[in-house]
Amino acid sequence: MDGQDSPRRLDIERIIAPLETNMPEAGDLGFEAIRRLGNPAPMLVQNGGKEQLQLWLEPCGQDYWLEPGEAVYVTSYGVWSDHPFETIHEPDCLTVWATSWFATVSDLEGNEFPPGRRGQA
Repeated sequence: MDGQDSPRRLDIERIIAPLETNMPEAGDLGFEAIRRLGNPAPMLVQNGGKEQLQLWLEPCGQDYWLEPGEAVYVTSYGVWSDHPFETIHEPDCLTVWATSWFATVSDLEGNEFPPGRRGQA
């Protein structure tokens, strides 16, 4: 392996290592199975705007929609490298990448928050 490929390979290994560690323990991708991984790292996400805010959870690619004033916890479980989350804010959308590959979205009481748009006719 030449010097140019080495940093790239290290980046890939840093990203893949939490998946390889957490996947055998998860069992499935359900809310309760992910919570059993332990080591929770919650992050409060709140919509302080006047319109719905899309919360996009990666790496699973699930969308959640927060009404104005609504708040949820995005919680990473298992192990990760360096930090539990990476975030990107765009107009009307917040993308949260759980670096452990396993995360849940819950209301402030700890109940599973429903994915997708709500209240649409």
